[in-house]
Amino acid sequence: MRVEGAVTSLTCRGQDNQFFIGTNKGQMYRSAYATFKEELVAVCHTEAVNDIVFPEGHSDLFVTCSTNDIRVWYTPERLERLRITVPNVTCHAVEVTRDGMVIVSAWNDGKIRTFVPATGEPMYEINNAHNLGVTAIAATSDCKQIISGGGDGQVRIWNIGEKTQKLREVLKEHRGAVSCIKTNKNDKEGVTASLDGTCVIWDLVRYVRKQMILDNTLFKCVCYHHGEYQIITSGTDRKLWDYKEGTVTHVGVGHSGNITRLKICPANKYIVSVSADGAVLIWK
Repeated sequence: MRVEGAVTSLTCRGQDNQFFIGTNKGQMYRSAYATFKEELVAVCHTEAVNDIVFPEGHSDLFVTCSTNDIRVWYTPERLERLRITVPNVTCHAVEVTRDGMVIVSAWNDGKIRTFVPATGEPMYEINNAHNLGVTAIAATSDCKQIISGGGDGQVRIWNIGEKTQKLREVLKEHRGAVSCIKTNKNDKEGVTASLDGTCVIWDLVRYVRKQMILDNTLFKCVCYHHGEYQIITSGTDRKLWDYKEGTVTHVGVGHSGNITRLKICPANKYIVSVSADGAVLIWK
């Protein structure tokens, strides 16, 4: 019997004459005593999962990122479909362009890397995008610009052509790492969240600050309300709130570490949460 990684756990399954094997590579196998042959039944990341994104209009696929890799998952069967490995670096954030043609990713070595979603083949890289690593990423709806945030607190806007990637603008307001970036539907406005306790709303036409929100917290993520007249921020608890009443409706039990991202699929069938424990959980 051969499994990937060192064996870290073994357990028996009741009267079924089966046992399960866990490894330090995030793999779980099942085997029968009679055959003693391994069957892979589950995989997960081995480090904290930093981001998750659904492609525009697609609920059956989603993308996650962590240390050393980006993974594409098939939601109905809870299976890993594709793994993009970049050794010895950490991917902090991931985005899929609205046309579904590019995976854009932010890495702690200061690079923005892009890949073909179907095959994982590299496309282009932007080197030295941020001095202290790229910590957040977004793409405009026309797929012509990438907005990146860094550990230096800067927000940078890149023009993307067929064969060129050029820095368009640098926005400086945050004093801590940028943790999340979102744009509105017409790409004329964007919002960035930072670990310094600020959220900044930007005019993406004139490239100036429109508004700043201050709070005594670490902003982990931000998004626009559907009507785009409010922004919603979040931290690290595991609670689901009723928007109108302001009350807790559900408390998720499953993750053993802080939740780093949570997304509702476009069809509203699933909620997928990822956390510092390396787990990816799908909720109905």
